[in-house]
Amino acid sequence: MPPSRGSVMRIGKGGGPAPSGLRCDAGTAGRIAGRGQGERVAMAGRDAGQGCGRRHMMLGAGAFWTAAAAGAPAWGDAPAPVLRPDPERPDREMMVPVPGGRVYVRVNGRLADGVSPGAPLPVVFVHGGPGGNHAAFLNALPLADDRPVILYDQLDSGLSDHPGDPRNWTVPRFVAELEAIRTALGIPRWHVCGHSWGGTVALEYAGRRPPALAGLVLGAPLVSTRIWLRDAAALRDALPADPRATLAACEGRMPPAAATCDRATDVFYAHYLRRRPPSALAERYRQAHGGLKSDLRLYETMWGRSEFSATGTLRTYDGTPLLARLDGRRVLFMVGQYDEVRVTTAERFVAAVPGAGLTVIADAGHATFSDAPAASLGALRDWLAGQDTMPA
Repeated sequence: MPPSRGSVMRIGKGGGPAPSGLRCDAGTAGRIAGRGQGERVAMAGRDAGQGCGRRHMMLGAGAFWTAAAAGAPAWGDAPAPVLRPDPERPDREMMVPVPGGRVYVRVNGRLADGVSPGAPLPVVFVHGGPGGNHAAFLNALPLADDRPVILYDQLDSGLSDHPGDPRNWTVPRFVAELEAIRTALGIPRWHVCGHSWGGTVALEYAGRRPPALAGLVLGAPLVSTRIWLRDAAALRDALPADPRATLAACEGRMPPAAATCDRATDVFYAHYLRRRPPSALAERYRQAHGGLKSDLRLYETMWGRSEFSATGTLRTYDGTPLLARLDGRRVLFMVGQYDEVRVTTAERFVAAVPGAGLTVIADAGHATFSDAPAASLGALRDWLAGQDTMPA
């Protein structure tokens, strides 16, 4: 049962209470607890899953890399998750025209069921990046047991068209893709779940207050570049001395060799991006679709080359005013215990959206669906079911 509105709920391993003093990372305080009236906070239990480190789409988790960086947390012998339905077999797939080209869309579950009165509503997942791809949400496909699940690749990403035109790389144009997809699929109302940069797209979409939006999940979202960089700096400062000093040098006038900076960045990613190695099933899916490589030119144009500084078109982005436009009854924030979006930061976002909820996924980094698929699915499944019954 999802937490009631206005309550604070903590769920630790096995469903029991989480330790009251649990911190979000080694260097930052922040108890996992409510901060404001109407706020809902849940701590979702531990689970094993897929994940990886190495150079990633910083705002994403949209592609798969592997690394075992020095100073990284121990992974142990965690079993890979069993994904169902078969991620290689969508029930429907299509190329949908959007401004600037066509985007790849896949659906698991019967959309006809999702538009029937009283039926669970469809949910669409918006991947990170910019330049990631839909493979980030393969572990969300079991939700198709309950409702239609829609995954897609943004333009110039994954299996979508790649016109490579920087004029397409604007926030409003990426937001417009959502309505194009909804219209093409004939969906009157749906839930939108955006992660990281995908959370930016979802936030901008919700800020327009579209009548079709039933529920909004913001997974470790990029709400403000200034806030994101502040969190990145704090997390870097919490690393062991050697990688911390190297990363600082990499931002200086005379940086070390690129390989040295990459190794130090690997340590950061292994702590805060993905804390579990990738599953063989996810890797097989990626290889079966041409590698699903990320678009670094798109990423670097919009963000930049460094984890700790933004030089692209998103360098001044600030979506915090949009938080006041959200209907908190329909909003859930979700972050990992060791996320790049710190728990204390997520709590401040929730405080700006009265009535919104916050779920913290135990033992997970930024890639919550990879690090803890069962916990992430359980939290999302319960919350979406509650949203289905809310009047439009």
